[in-house]
Amino acid sequence: MNRKELIEAILKNKEIGHMTKKDADAFLATTLEVIKKAVKKGDDVSLIGFGTFTKTRRAARTGINPATGEKIKIKAKTVPKFRPGKAWKEMF
Repeated sequence: MNRKELIEAILKNKEIGHMTKKDADAFLATTLEVIKKAVKKGDDVSLIGFGTFTKTRRAARTGINPATGEKIKIKAKTVPKFRPGKAWKEMF
């Protein structure tokens, strides 16, 4: 499902009311932006029944270039992480 299909699915929900595509797209964009800013700042974003977005640090490590077999150094970095909630895991 891409962004356009997600917006269409949101609009099909009867509980939404009379939201336009433009309104749904703006709502989705704002929601994603708020989540990204909060996680970047170091806050966890927990959506009960869905999951938690967090920021985590990956340690530096040594990797191998698959084309040459040469060992390479991979720098430490901070990355976003998503942990699905219990209800979401139980669906599968």
